[in-house]
Amino acid sequence: MIRLKELREAKHMSQQAVADVFHVTQQTIFKYEHALAEPDLDVILHMADFFDTSVDYLIGYTDVPFRYEVYPKDSITQSEQRVLEYYRRLSPKVQTLVQALADENQ
Repeated sequence: MIRLKELREAKHMSQQAVADVFHVTQQTIFKYEHALAEPDLDVILHMADFFDTSVDYLIGYTDVPFRYEVYPKDSITQSEQRVLEYYRRLSPKVQTLVQALADENQ
């Protein structure tokens, strides 16, 4: 779990807070962060979802922090998907401003 500590700290969470989310002990999170133990696959998947990243990034297999998605040819591109994900994280007020800006440029 090479990046667990980094991801936890980015969310300003203590080991205990993360332990509570994943229903394990604080000592277990410590062990994961220091490569003294490895979580089950279910826990790894839950962690990737919680930290909004890929399993590959979480375990150090890639340096790309976002998830890879495969889309059909007639679907949106990966870049478009990332923009949509960023948009969804904006406040409603900022979303309204983005929509107004997009309307002006049509």
